[in-house]
Amino acid sequence: MAKRAAPEINAGSMADIAFLLLIFFLVTTTMDVDTGITRKLPPPVENPDENIDVKDRNVLKILVNSHDQLLVDGKPGDINTLAEKVKDFMAIHPDNPDYPETTEKYIDGLGKKVLMSKGVVSLKNDRGTSYEMYIKVQNQLARAFNEMKDQMSVKYYGVKYNQLVDDKKIDVINKLVPVRVSEAEPENVGGD
Repeated sequence: MAKRAAPEINAGSMADIAFLLLIFFLVTTTMDVDTGITRKLPPPVENPDENIDVKDRNVLKILVNSHDQLLVDGKPGDINTLAEKVKDFMAIHPDNPDYPETTEKYIDGLGKKVLMSKGVVSLKNDRGTSYEMYIKVQNQLARAFNEMKDQMSVKYYGVKYNQLVDDKKIDVINKLVPVRVSEAEPENVGGD
């Protein structure tokens, strides 16, 4: 009996099929893109030797030690209430010595002077602070300032800050609620 040869498989369209599968996976796959923390950096200091004097009452000091524990103005703090503490500190409390001083500032887009806080949030981390805790603190600070911007935007324009489409209105809200966060160089601040 003669052996029969196995029939050949037509592989001509295999390359086309592989190419189509490759295109399919490239189009449907999503790539995770790491995004950073959105912060607007202050302009360069014109005179670095100049000593800027900020009154102690105008600074909310936040310290995170190497055990991821918060100190807010020297007292133990809670990450879950940090945003509310920042909002309260930055709110206008005229003539109250426990809160930052206020100043009147003319805002172009509003055409009038408004009372504004001179408050600054100072953040300092220990070198041993975990990245997770650092991000939690940054998120709470961002949340506080975003909620204050929402309040001002609703007060003056009737919509939340992220719903504003007019650049002039956005600029007005950014002037009314400047993000004043000073972050010091990490060091060994204790907690060990």
